[in-house]
Parts: sequence; C-alpha cells; structure tokens
Amino acid sequence: MLDFQELWRCTADLGLDSWREQLQTLIVERLQDDAHGDFGRWRQTLEELQAIGTEDPKNLRRLLLSLAPWRKGPFEIAGVKIDAEWRSDIKWNRLRTRIAPLQGRAVLDVGCGNGYYALQMRAAGARAVIGIDPTLLYVLQFQAVEHFLHAGSVFVLPLRLNELPGPARAFDTTFSMGVLYHQRSPLDHLRQLKQTLRPGGQLVIETIFIPGEESYACTPSDRYARMRNVWLLPTIAELTTWLRRSGFVDIEIVDQSLTTTDEQRSTEWMTFESLREALNPDDPERTIEGWPAPRRVVAVANAP
Repeated sequence: MLDFQELWRCTADLGLDSWREQLQTLIVERLQDDAHGDFGRWRQTLEELQAIGTEDPKNLRRLLLSLAPWRKGPFEIAGVKIDAEWRSDIKWNRLRTRIAPLQGRAVLDVGCGNGYYALQMRAAGARAVIGIDPTLLYVLQFQAVEHFLHAGSVFVLPLRLNELPGPARAFDTTFSMGVLYHQRSPLDHLRQLKQTLRPGGQLVIETIFIPGEESYACTPSDRYARMRNVWLLPTIAELTTWLRRSGFVDIEIVDQSLTTTDEQRSTEWMTFESLREALNPDDPERTIEGWPAPRRVVAVANAP
C-alpha cells in the first residue's frame, strides 16, 4: 500500500536516513486492519480501485464515494469529480503566490489530511513533499487519488508531528494549515515546526483568528463552531507574538479571509453538518455559540 522503497529514497535525499527504522515501525503498526474498525473495508476498497483502472467510471465513482467523508478537495479522476467539503483550491489560490516559490524545495505538510495541498505543492515544483496526518481514512484517500494521478515524490504518512524523529532541520518549507487551534500548547507546536526547518527555511501557518487590535487569545469553554477540540484562538497580534517568541524571524501576514459557505459546505461527498450549521442563523457573523464566525489568517516566517 505504501511504497517504502520510494519513501526511503526520498528521506535519504533529504539527509534523513536516521528516520527509516523508527518510521517504518510506526507506519507498519498504524496500517494494520485492527487499527480502526473500518480499516479493513477501506483497504479492500483501495485494492478494488487499484484493480479496476479508469475504464469503469460508474464503479470508480461508487468506490471513491465509499471512502467518504472527503474533507479536502476537489479532485477529478478519470472524469469523476470529488466535490469535497472544503473548496481547498480557493485557499490554495489565496496563498500560493504569497509564499516562497516551491520550485526544487523539500516540503513538510503537517496535518495534511488527504494530501490535496501536498499534491498542489508538488505540482508547484517541490522536489519532494512529505505529509503527515494521524487520520487513517485520509491516508487511504490519498493512496486512492495518487494511484490515478501518479504525482510521484509525495507521501502521506499516518503520523503526528511529535512522532517525527528530530530535530531534523531538513525542510525548506513547512506548512501547518488548520492545525494550530487544535493544539493545547500552540507555542510547543510552533517550536516543533521550527525544528523541521533548515536555517532560512519558511514556515507557512494558517489558523483561525479572533478580530481585535490587541495581543490576546481566547479559549472556548466548550465548543467553537461546533468543534470540541479548539483550544486557543489568537488575535493576529498575538499570533505574531507567538511566532516571535518561538524563535521565528521575518514574520509577515499574507492573507486574511472570512470563511464562507461557498468555501466550506456539505456535499454528496461529505454529507454531515458543515459550516452553515455552525453559524448563528440569525447572525451569520457569529457562531452558534456566540463567537465571531471563523476568520482565517495565513502568516509566513523564517527559521534562523
């Protein structure tokens, strides 16, 4: 399912031969049928997808749908359009020209989901992209997509950031998008990200922020936009402080946006509740809990 030989060639090229033993043990352990109640079914679906090719679009669509929910996208495979919950292409188009060019760079994508952005990074010229995400369904979704797209030198591994051997300081660009607000200790997360970057490497971080000119952060008492695992929501000034205190330099805010129901919504490929249900129906500028509606900021910063 995962081409370990290609992965080890990639890590060797990055000077990360020391990763091999530890990562192989972790990855093999995670990709067992008993790792998740549905994992055996997902793996069988992947095997069927790899067997049918592109000559049977009806069956192709049925099998891809059986790997729902698809959170990030869109993808198109042999005429089958995967309309994921997130129009991730909208976000990518907002930031792709505002970051350091990816041509020839080694990239780490933390919390990469099903690899949508990792594939865009590779298409933008990155020589290799390693994505990590602990959600097994997303790992198999990536395997399904990559089987047909053949991007090469792109990997999605079932790992968390703190499970990578380190400090590696091997990557030219590290992305952390939609991850920071899920961290109980955002400064620890930022410091770990810094340790993945070579001197002069660039961090691209995207997170939800709270409007306000002062430097502070808020913690929801229970949920934010119906999400339980949201811990700290900073103002942009506070995010900048966090980056500076974590040791980053050359900090720049490159994008701010209000998330809309055109960008995040329920679809046939993700039928559960989405952003619309998380907003106050009488005041869509607020969440159902009374917080400011989700606004996202993209910042870039360099590791010294």
